[in-house]
Amino acid sequence: MAAPGLQAPRTPASGDLPGGEGRGPDALPEPKQLPELIRRKRDGGRLSEEDIRGFVGAVVDGSAQGAQIGAMLMAIRLRGMDLKETSALTQALAHSGQRLEWPEAWHQQLVDKHSTGGVGDKVSLILAPALAACGCKVPMISGRGLGHTGGTLDKLESIPGFNVIQSPQQMHLLLEHVGCCIVGQSEALVPADGILYAARDVTATVDSLPLITASILSKKAVEGLSALVVDVKFGGAAVLPDWEQARELAQALVSVGTDLGLRVAAALTRMDNPLGRSVGHTLEVEEALLCLDGAGPPDLRDLVTRLGGALLWLSGQAKTQAQGAARVAAALDDGSARGRFERMLAGQGVDPALAQELCSGSPAQRRELLPHASEQEELCAPADGTVESVKALPLAAVLHELGAGRHRAGEPLRPGVGAELLVDVGQRLRRGTPWLRLHRDGPALSGPQRRALQGALVLSDRAPFAAPSPFAELILPLPVAQP
Repeated sequence: MAAPGLQAPRTPASGDLPGGEGRGPDALPEPKQLPELIRRKRDGGRLSEEDIRGFVGAVVDGSAQGAQIGAMLMAIRLRGMDLKETSALTQALAHSGQRLEWPEAWHQQLVDKHSTGGVGDKVSLILAPALAACGCKVPMISGRGLGHTGGTLDKLESIPGFNVIQSPQQMHLLLEHVGCCIVGQSEALVPADGILYAARDVTATVDSLPLITASILSKKAVEGLSALVVDVKFGGAAVLPDWEQARELAQALVSVGTDLGLRVAAALTRMDNPLGRSVGHTLEVEEALLCLDGAGPPDLRDLVTRLGGALLWLSGQAKTQAQGAARVAAALDDGSARGRFERMLAGQGVDPALAQELCSGSPAQRRELLPHASEQEELCAPADGTVESVKALPLAAVLHELGAGRHRAGEPLRPGVGAELLVDVGQRLRRGTPWLRLHRDGPALSGPQRRALQGALVLSDRAPFAAPSPFAELILPLPVAQP
């Protein structure tokens, strides 16, 4: 699918000149001579701030050809960018649209969190209202699913009536009265990133560290934040499987964020197993509500409280990370975070009665209020053993095939499709014990799908053990010392 704003291929006219598509005798010269900039980066040269601003300006005003955009992205992917170039690209993207404006009195309270994407990652649904309950303002701009990873917006849209499209004025009201909102990226905010993001998806440049850094931070720069935590995932089901590459991205995010005057910390977290026990849009909403009840899977709660604690400390609202984490945990346990979530739902289009029922009902009642799949099927352990891991990637791939993900942009999803893990990593299993409950619509699993799911369960002979936290490391801006 062509990216928004990219020119469609066309047949050259007789007046076209070699090397310059569509440049007839009366055509304007190419902005900032894009072929020269592409050649320079292709050959390993540096681009100046002016060069980068010129490229981004051409992307936004439509004067850059789709082929030129793709060529520049590939040149950046292959040759890389240093931190100064990455910072310049981030700023150019951020300045390509409007900036959100908030009251000066809010500045220290404005915080946000971003994730590079994982399987079962419903942290944002819990953390935004928990931070609001701790006195923060959280203007969270989120995305949709990409590849095998789920999208926060898609999960929230499985709740009937939830509207992710909110104007800056509506966001202001939500922050004033609720303390948080979770919205989609509008064309007015960072439009250049929207174009480049779509182009990256079709040019095999999604994994470029400078492009990832600039895309994440440009969207956060326009939010006017005091502090940001980025959850950089590594492991078998992450965009960046390699720990060293993920750490390099984390360090770039912190350094470029500092360059922009933004206090950024980057958490390195494992993404080999699904986060929590549920994967799939409505199932993840249900599990987020369990966590907002003060319950839910320990790995999910641990990550929510750690990320929240880091944000409260980084923004000066807690003396230590541990104190911040304790405040987030208290907001989960006393119901105040769940109350903010209910108010956010009602503020973003959900019928207030439905929002109240969802937030006050039992797990069984909640399931009846949300879209659910027509069929459930349990898979059983093929042998005795200890659960060494549940591979998130093959699980997500099968659910994607069953309708939980998109094959092309704009394709409808099946929100009820998903899976519940019935076991924990480290648990001892006996042969024939159910370990996975699949929620599906339509026909039964194919042979390859069933084999892929059963292959996701990895058993060993060792004694049962306590599963480690997914949280591995927190990269902090210098000269901040971790308390």
